[in-house]
Amino acid sequence: MSVTSPVHSPAPTYAAVLRTPHARRTFGAALLGRLSYGTAPLSLILSVKASTGSYAAAGTVMAAFGLTGVLLSPARAALVDRFGPRRTLVPLATAYALLLTVLAVATARPTTPALALVVLASCAGGLTPPLGPVTRALWSAMLPDRELLRRAYSLDTVAEELLFVTGPLLVGLLLRYAAAPAGLAVSAGLVLTGTLALVTSPAVRGGAGEREPGAPERAAVRRGAPGPGLLGAAVVAAAVGMCLGAVELLVIAFADGHHRPGAVPWAMAALSAGSAVGGLVYGAVRWRASTAVRLSVLALCLGAVLAATGLSPHPYALIGWVALGGLFTAPAITSAYLLADESVGAGQRTRAGAWVNTAFNAGTTVATAGAGLLVGRLPLSVCFAVAALPAVLAAVGTLVPAGVRARPGSAGRVEPVQ
Repeated sequence: MSVTSPVHSPAPTYAAVLRTPHARRTFGAALLGRLSYGTAPLSLILSVKASTGSYAAAGTVMAAFGLTGVLLSPARAALVDRFGPRRTLVPLATAYALLLTVLAVATARPTTPALALVVLASCAGGLTPPLGPVTRALWSAMLPDRELLRRAYSLDTVAEELLFVTGPLLVGLLLRYAAAPAGLAVSAGLVLTGTLALVTSPAVRGGAGEREPGAPERAAVRRGAPGPGLLGAAVVAAAVGMCLGAVELLVIAFADGHHRPGAVPWAMAALSAGSAVGGLVYGAVRWRASTAVRLSVLALCLGAVLAATGLSPHPYALIGWVALGGLFTAPAITSAYLLADESVGAGQRTRAGAWVNTAFNAGTTVATAGAGLLVGRLPLSVCFAVAALPAVLAAVGTLVPAGVRARPGSAGRVEPVQ
């Protein structure tokens, strides 16, 4: 069974996406809340370090915060799918903001035990509202045209990446006038304000965030193990996350080896800039290949570029290769979210997006630790090649099945939308 769009836009552009009724208010509110995800981690590390005087304590608290956030992400998204965004996001955001505020107060006092900070951070991470997956589910409900949806997802991915650049800059600006715990308080205000603005948007109140008619029946068909589309999206997302998780540490090692530590921020800025450009171009072009095939090819290209990066003769060449790799990063992540959305019914969209997000974050965490073990034990060029291997293997492993599923005439299954 092929999925076709019931509505087709005569001009599927980014402007058309933002002209969709309630799109700008919904997107703006979600971005305001998601900005806290760019400010809270750095604020938490700095606050714990200032409170305890220990980098080990700061790392442990941050690990607890991140671990519960990643592991419980699908469960939080499942609550949204079951009860709707209005009844789920407000309690989560309220509890999360309250815990961040408590952490701000606790870290402002040097007598607070490190164990108490670990417990508070674990609880806060576990209650982080899934604003990203909810936003993508709302885009899918507001934009039945798949071309417009691809542009919306590209715009969303690029904007999210820019938030993780803007957030630390905002924290740095705030530190000029206040202590580090103030960043946690600001993060609490951002997530609560953004969430309340999001759930009061007509796109949510009007039912765009709820299940479509017939969705329970379609969801029941897909109940159980994840389908091949969602599984493939999660696998490739994890592989892309592993590439990005390793690249920062490998860039630092490369720059140190060439006695050019100043090249590191330029390389990471080049990665972000390349990703933003790639994401916007990817969303603007009309592609003939299916989403699954595009995802595999993009991951393969990212892996190939990362492997070649390790052969750079100079940090300037490294910056160029990293920027080139960035061109495939946002498109790959966007494609993973699109494939996940296509693979499930309306009642499971938030959960599907959360699984992709969880896979990506888990891959990033694992690869960062793995790269740290490899550097110094293997030549740096080999380290880059090993870091690229997951993306290459995931791409090759999913490319052939994706091509088979994309063939017309496969009755009884949902085909990727072209």
